[in-house]
Amino acid sequence: MSAQHEAHEEHDEDGYTGSAVLVFDQREVPVEVQLRGYFQPIDGRYHWYGRVAANEQVTELVEGGARTALLRTPDGSATGQLTDPDPWSRYRVAGISTPPFGV
Repeated sequence: MSAQHEAHEEHDEDGYTGSAVLVFDQREVPVEVQLRGYFQPIDGRYHWYGRVAANEQVTELVEGGARTALLRTPDGSATGQLTDPDPWSRYRVAGISTPPFGV
């Protein structure tokens, strides 16, 4: 087995791609997401992250100061932090907890 293949197995990631809902306080925004995650043995916690597809409502809320939201998928929900958008207006979302998708 190659070293590259072994390194990939060490960091296998789980994930979800599809429809989700971001909940900012009481406002729900339907979105499309690409999420990934992995268990980090150093801190003993699950780290998940991904991108929220470009969405005018998300942009409006984040530019208005909202940076934390509940992310719901058909498999679960978790609170995540949203950061600045990339050049395609997709926001990064990340959390450390049980992820909003099946593992």
